[in-house]
Amino acid sequence: MMPDLGKYADAVLSSYAVSILLIAVLVAMSIRRSRKMKAYLAQIEERVKNG
Repeated sequence: MMPDLGKYADAVLSSYAVSILLIAVLVAMSIRRSRKMKAYLAQIEERVKNG
């Protein structure tokens, strides 16, 4: 299943691990920011609605 990476296996696999971790962090940050902005926009809309 996994290709033979030879002497570079550690470097390649650690690079994959770091890349996956960074992508996961970026996705989590995006989701968190999205939730904050939705709440902020809902607050603004409520203020505008109530005048």
